[in-house]
Amino acid sequence: MKIFKKMDFVIIVVLITFSFIPNLIYSNVVSKNNKNLYATIKVNGKVHTTIDLPLAFEKRLSISTDHGNNTIVINSNEVKILDADCKDELCIKQGSISKVGKTLICLPNELIIEIKGDEYDSSDDLILSH
Repeated sequence: MKIFKKMDFVIIVVLITFSFIPNLIYSNVVSKNNKNLYATIKVNGKVHTTIDLPLAFEKRLSISTDHGNNTIVINSNEVKILDADCKDELCIKQGSISKVGKTLICLPNELIIEIKGDEYDSSDDLILSH
């Protein structure tokens, strides 16, 4: 006796595919509506540095916390963590970010980097988080 039929798999694949469409539309609309991008670097939940994007030159920042050190590289409108002394180095493996709402996080060093824009309304984040 079969639990799933062939058509069940087709329906599941279609539903999963359609579930990603709102996210794609939202991320494209938000990134097109923001003209003044900036990166916010938070350490221990407090804003450490804000950098306007895009930059005309490469900039490197060394962030030292009580928990460890991170080296951040900003190229044009991309931000990435180049080096970290945390054990797993997942923050380095996340790659670079360049769109509004995208984040890089180093949990062991309590570092969060987020791309923001002037026209982005962060009050929606409160609704989504509850």
